[in-house]
Amino acid sequence: MATLTGSRITDLLHAWIASRVEPSAMTWLNERAEAIATGDKKHLFFGFGMVPRRVGKSETLLTDLEAAEAAAVRPGWNPRTWSLDQLARAFLVLNFPAADAAAYVQILDPLFQMGEVGELVSLYQTLPLLPHPRSHVLRTAEGIRSNIKSVFCAIAHQNPFPAEQLNDEQWNQLVLKCLFIDVSLDPVVGIDRRANAALMTMLVDFAHERRAAHRSVPPELWRCVGPYADERGVNDLRQMLTTGAPAEQQAAALALHQCRSPLASTILGQRPDLARSVTSGELTWKNLIPPS
Repeated sequence: MATLTGSRITDLLHAWIASRVEPSAMTWLNERAEAIATGDKKHLFFGFGMVPRRVGKSETLLTDLEAAEAAAVRPGWNPRTWSLDQLARAFLVLNFPAADAAAYVQILDPLFQMGEVGELVSLYQTLPLLPHPRSHVLRTAEGIRSNIKSVFCAIAHQNPFPAEQLNDEQWNQLVLKCLFIDVSLDPVVGIDRRANAALMTMLVDFAHERRAAHRSVPPELWRCVGPYADERGVNDLRQMLTTGAPAEQQAAALALHQCRSPLASTILGQRPDLARSVTSGELTWKNLIPPS
C-alpha cells in the first residue's frame, strides 16, 4: 500500500509496522488510515484509541538500518524505543489532512485533552513529525508541566522538537524540571547547544537552594553551568573539584573544561588526572551519570 500522505516519514512508519504485525492487523490499520486521509475525525479518534488492541504494544526493536533511515528523513528523530502502538498512532495522526494549520491543531486538541497516559506519550513523541511545528509550541509547554513522568520524558528525551522550537524561557524550564524530578539530561536532544546564561543562573540558584535545605545536588546540573559560568559558578566548581564526592569532582572537571573563564583552566590544572580523563574523552557526561 502506498501511504496516503506521500510523506517519507509515513512510508517508513508503514513499512516498519507492516513487517511486525499480522496481516489482519495491517488491514485494519490501512482501512483506518484511508478513512482518516479523507478528513474523517471519527475514524481518527476511534482508531487512535483502538490501536493497542489491534496492533499490540510490543517493542519494535528497530534495526540499525531502520534507525538510520529515521534520522535521514527527519534529523534528530530516534524512534528506537517506540512500541508498535506508538508507531501506529503516529501513522494515523500523520494521515489526517493538514493543509490548514489551525484546523489541524483543532483536530489534535481533543486527543491531547482526553488522552490517557499511553496516548499522551504517543502524541508528545510524535511532535517532531507533525506538520506546522510552530503551532505545537504551547501544547509542548503545557506537557512540560505534566506531573506524569512518562509524559514529560516523551517530550524531554530523544525528542528534537523542544530544542528546535522552544524559546529560552520554555527550554530552561524543561531542563530545570529534569533535575527537579531526577530525569537524566543526557538523552535531552540539544542539551549542550541550548545552554544559555539565564539557565546557568537558574541552575546555580537551584544548587544553592538544595544545599541550604541539606539536599543533594545532581552532578549533571553543572553540564549547563560550565559554558556560561560566572564568578559564583566558577567558585562552586572550584569547591566541588577539591571537596566534592567523586561524581561531583568529575562533574566539576567536565564543566570547567567547557568554561570560558580564563580561571577555569588554572583550577582544572589542580587535578591533572581528571583533566587528562576529560581531554582524552575517557570521562564524559554520558558515563558520569547513568541514564534514568
